[in-house]
Amino acid sequence: MNVYIGSQNPTKKAAVKSEFPEDEIIGVDVESKVSAQPFSDEETLEGAINRARECAAMKKADLGIGLEGGVMEIGEDLYLCNWGALIDHRENLYTASGARIRLPDEIKKELEKGLELGEVMDRYTAKQNVRKNEGAIGIFTNGAIIREEMFQHIVRLLKGQWEFDR
Repeated sequence: MNVYIGSQNPTKKAAVKSEFPEDEIIGVDVESKVSAQPFSDEETLEGAINRARECAAMKKADLGIGLEGGVMEIGEDLYLCNWGALIDHRENLYTASGARIRLPDEIKKELEKGLELGEVMDRYTAKQNVRKNEGAIGIFTNGAIIREEMFQHIVRLLKGQWEFDR
């Protein structure tokens, strides 16, 4: 089976591969059609669905998967949020959300200036490509959960719904 994922990010591709180990995983650059830094559950979900739709529409795709990371507010606090979408060849849509943790106020302030979380995390940690490695979740959980695992959980939820429905 050909599973297209709307990203070239290695953590997202690895998450899909771990849940579809026997299948061909093809990462493609597609547009989320939302802000570079989604700022709500709704916008983050919309980005995941848009990525999945683009992938599912590709000629050889059996499944299209979109994974999107964002942030969302609850009161005065800002939380990580992550969404995934899976669309099959019959155009059935499945969605799932993942782990959430509160972000420190200093991160929130930088995001409110219009910066992307990946850029902020690179500065905050003095590392490069945090988004392609442990992610903000990995930094702020001291490595207990890394970005790949977070997205793997979402992909497992998507796959389980899709298998139930078949």
